[in-house]
Amino acid sequence: MDSAVSIRDAQQDDWPAIWRIIREVAAAQGTFAMDAAPEEHSARSDWMTRAPGRVVVAVADDVVVGTANMYANRRNQGSHVASGSFMVATASRGRGAGRALVRDMIHWAEERGFAGIQFNAVVRTNVSAIRLYTSEGFRIIGSAPGAFEHPEHGRVDLLIMWRDLESSVS
Repeated sequence: MDSAVSIRDAQQDDWPAIWRIIREVAAAQGTFAMDAAPEEHSARSDWMTRAPGRVVVAVADDVVVGTANMYANRRNQGSHVASGSFMVATASRGRGAGRALVRDMIHWAEERGFAGIQFNAVVRTNVSAIRLYTSEGFRIIGSAPGAFEHPEHGRVDLLIMWRDLESSVS
């Protein structure tokens, strides 16, 4: 970023800024399988993950420029694997907010003893996110062919990405 990006837990009064980012990302229809014009109450309920999960914001110059949520990928037998979602305002992309959010999630997952992090649905055409995730130690472990209806490219693959957090994961 032009200035330092800091990550902090989201507060109730961050919601208007988070909501602006969600609306912008949803309207673009290129990275998340969600309504192009989501209803605010439902979007808030979906995004604002409750404890033991976490919601954070990326802040630069006292402005919220990105957000992430993180949680156990599945309940019960899958609760040892973390997952999460990231959104960065268009005007702030490519300036470090996404990387700061990803690194914060990795740290959060390691501190809580997760065995790994799995992203279930990374759109193959989201090249910048794939590049970021792979540079932070994630690898593509599978794909769902044509599982995402992209507004420009038609049906594209959704990638499953994984990052080990334990050296003994089999």
